[in-house]
Amino acid sequence: MNEIPSAILKRKGARTTATVPNDVRELLNAGRIESVNLCEWLIVDHAQLAENVLPELGLDAALEEIRQACRATEKLTALKQTFAVGNVLAQHLENGVKYRKAIRSLQKHPSDSVRTWGCAVIGERTSASLADRLEAMRPFASDSNMGVREIAWMAVRDHIAADLEEAFRVLADWVLDKDDRIRRFASEATRPRGVWCSHITRLREEPELGLPILTPLKSDPSKYVRDSVANWLNDASRTQPQFVRQVTEQWLKESSTRETKLIVQRATRTLRKAGKTLSFGHEADSKAHAVVSTTKKTRSKRTSK
Repeated sequence: MNEIPSAILKRKGARTTATVPNDVRELLNAGRIESVNLCEWLIVDHAQLAENVLPELGLDAALEEIRQACRATEKLTALKQTFAVGNVLAQHLENGVKYRKAIRSLQKHPSDSVRTWGCAVIGERTSASLADRLEAMRPFASDSNMGVREIAWMAVRDHIAADLEEAFRVLADWVLDKDDRIRRFASEATRPRGVWCSHITRLREEPELGLPILTPLKSDPSKYVRDSVANWLNDASRTQPQFVRQVTEQWLKESSTRETKLIVQRATRTLRKAGKTLSFGHEADSKAHAVVSTTKKTRSKRTSK
């Protein structure tokens, strides 16, 4: 097997799907490299990737059904193809040793697309408790590739929505993890509205159910986590604005950190855009604005240097 050129390993990625170089396409479809941006992820041929990868993983028995699934979804999105492959694999894998071995193999694969199949398999299993699904998903939630991390929460979101009390019970430990990717998963997977996914109707009406995982993150040091928490609250503000006013007011009273103020600033953007005055008044709102303004000025100075 030829060594992969360093220029390819260090590439930044094409700006459009049409300009992804042929040699990069070939390596992506061979499962030898992972995508470095959305454009690359979108052009992966899942049928070809399966032909190249599944035999070495001992999963070639699923190939014919995967070919059929890919043909049936070839005009659909890469996301739908990912879950189509995961569904077939889930049907072929028995619970127990065979399943666990396959998940480990998928999770360690160099191709991010193959790793997303692992996420899909966990989500598509017909018999598994929510706690077991989340535990199996944990390595994927901490994956180095952002695309894998996104598919990880998408794959279990419907299961989370179906048992919110159990989800928040399990995820309450996740928000205390040292890994900011794990903490962020807990918030992102439970957003009332979310991105590229269906809404969780109950959380749109009862966002207070999410406080056990949101409150420990109200002053998180990671921007990756803070943005997710703020987006969670911003989602909630569209249907329960008073709840978001009360929570952000309480957080500002309990925490004077810059991190909390940044979360509040981002979390209340829809309320401000709608012209709805925050219940905690202009002073606290101005403090949050001041933190963001100072941050932007600092970034501007660094850029000018």
